[in-house]
Amino acid sequence: MKEELLHYVWRMQRFDCHHLCTTDGQKINIIRFGELNQHAGPDFTDARIQIEDTFWAGNVEMHLKASDWLTHGHQQDPSYNNVILHVVMEEDCPIHYASGERIPCLELKKRIPNRVAKIYQRLQHNEHWIPCQQLLYKVPNITRQLWLDRLLVERLERRTTQIKEQLEAKRHDWEASLYHCLARSFGMKVNADPFEQLVAATPFSVVIKHKHNLLQLEALFFGQAGLLEGTFEENYPLQLQREYRFLAHKYNLRPISATHWKFLRMRPANFPTVRIAQFALLLHQTEHLFSKVLSIRHIKEVEHMFELQLSNYWQTHYLLNKPSVKKKKALGRTTIHLLVMNTLAPLLFLYGKEKDYQAFCDKALQLLAEIPPESNHIIAAWENLGIKPESAHESQALLELKHEYCDQRRCLECGIGHAMLNTI
Repeated sequence: MKEELLHYVWRMQRFDCHHLCTTDGQKINIIRFGELNQHAGPDFTDARIQIEDTFWAGNVEMHLKASDWLTHGHQQDPSYNNVILHVVMEEDCPIHYASGERIPCLELKKRIPNRVAKIYQRLQHNEHWIPCQQLLYKVPNITRQLWLDRLLVERLERRTTQIKEQLEAKRHDWEASLYHCLARSFGMKVNADPFEQLVAATPFSVVIKHKHNLLQLEALFFGQAGLLEGTFEENYPLQLQREYRFLAHKYNLRPISATHWKFLRMRPANFPTVRIAQFALLLHQTEHLFSKVLSIRHIKEVEHMFELQLSNYWQTHYLLNKPSVKKKKALGRTTIHLLVMNTLAPLLFLYGKEKDYQAFCDKALQLLAEIPPESNHIIAAWENLGIKPESAHESQALLELKHEYCDQRRCLECGIGHAMLNTI
């Protein structure tokens, strides 16, 4: 058993609250249970409790055994001096303030309903794909849907953390932040880190100066990617190489190592060389990209924005200096949708939060609702349990539920887990 069960029954008042007494026989009247503390210090703050005829205001600390107070070293921490009640599963020894006075203690081992404890243990100790797999059918659809809506917001808030760091590093330059975050998304999972290194080594101010010349833009990116080293025979790579040497000298640029890029076991259309060319073309053909993102109304507009027709050279190449059969290399719709999920929707959501403009937060949610759900092994497993998402709005929430709650056994913090225990 974990302390979180005590937190749950206290917060939700799921224990026998009648005729409460401290372990030394003093009557307890709980006026206010307090607020769960997510930071260091006692578990619940701002509680109001009457013990006999005295009213107390302060904090509540919880442990499975009273002696855990000593094990955790709370007797040496001044932040625990204001604890007015020690709530435990079992008092195995009395605990005292630094003054020597005994801390009032409430024991719950006989006050928690057996079925609550049993279901909690069942959720915590089974080996199913998700803890509540055999109980999921008991939760009403409306309860599940409301929780998934909340989880999607949590996922967006979590994903905005990295964007916010970039925004602060770029002194709240939204265009430059989009440049950085979008580049990482172009790398997908395999080459996200090298793409991030590439744009970190290629100042946005330099990119802006040369964005109207596609040759110079490609020279910058391929050169900074470390992919213009060595000897070339074809004219176009030679042009890129000459142009990059000039730009590198002019701006004192240093490339990253070409060894960072991963090509193995990848479809040629996803080679980083193709993605770099597409990224350069996007910046070349789109003026004020961030403003364009803000003006998006529907997913079709995003798909149109990312229609990237590469030059004739890239129609016959996947790699520099190595011809291939001619084939168009446009961004697929699935790839565009991933860019929305990973970058554009979180960016819009963050912009709405930063500017206190709910319309942009709603737009982020709307775009996800217009995108088909992902197709991966996690979503397939949810479908096997009878939960089939209709859009990325739902599938993103299901991914958040699996990774952030089910895998971590956070059942008592989960709206679905709470609903199961609340029906007992």
